[in-house]
Amino acid sequence: MPFLETPIKDLWLFEPRIFSDDRGYFYESFNQNEFTKATGVQAYFVQDNHSSSNYGVLRGLHFQKPPYTQSKLIKVLKGKILDVVVDLRSNKPTFGQHLSFELSAENKKQLYVPKGFAHGFVVLSEVAEVLYKCDEFYAPQSESGIIYNDANLNINWKIKSDDLVISGKDKLLPSLEASAKLF
Repeated sequence: MPFLETPIKDLWLFEPRIFSDDRGYFYESFNQNEFTKATGVQAYFVQDNHSSSNYGVLRGLHFQKPPYTQSKLIKVLKGKILDVVVDLRSNKPTFGQHLSFELSAENKKQLYVPKGFAHGFVVLSEVAEVLYKCDEFYAPQSESGIIYNDANLNINWKIKSDDLVISGKDKLLPSLEASAKLF
């Protein structure tokens, strides 16, 4: 399974080797030994989350504050999303930088997001089902996030703002600046 480094240290994109024939396809979506050998990360996932969303739904940018920070391994089971991450690690030169990746059922790419990042996605297809593994349990008292349209981030969500569907809770998230010293 190829592991591709991204411009932000510790953030990995996976492009699995897919075996296809007239019956369909097969691929290994996660192998702890290969993952650790390639990345140096010893992940221990404790929770899987599965969401289904319609076109234009934007979820995020979410994270859990210490001591309940989460690493995530994200993949799309149906449809296509634009997955966006923001580096919140104030001790890193990439603090405040963001990257985006198109993940889809078709390309089968996966994104490993380490602790210290905000994460969100917008649905680019009619419907998308997203599955992600977490290495820490959900802790409601620790949930936080960054507003999706933070002017300092200037994220291109690839969808007209009139077409975005955002929860009331996500519309009230603070700016990156207000979240700057958490990690």
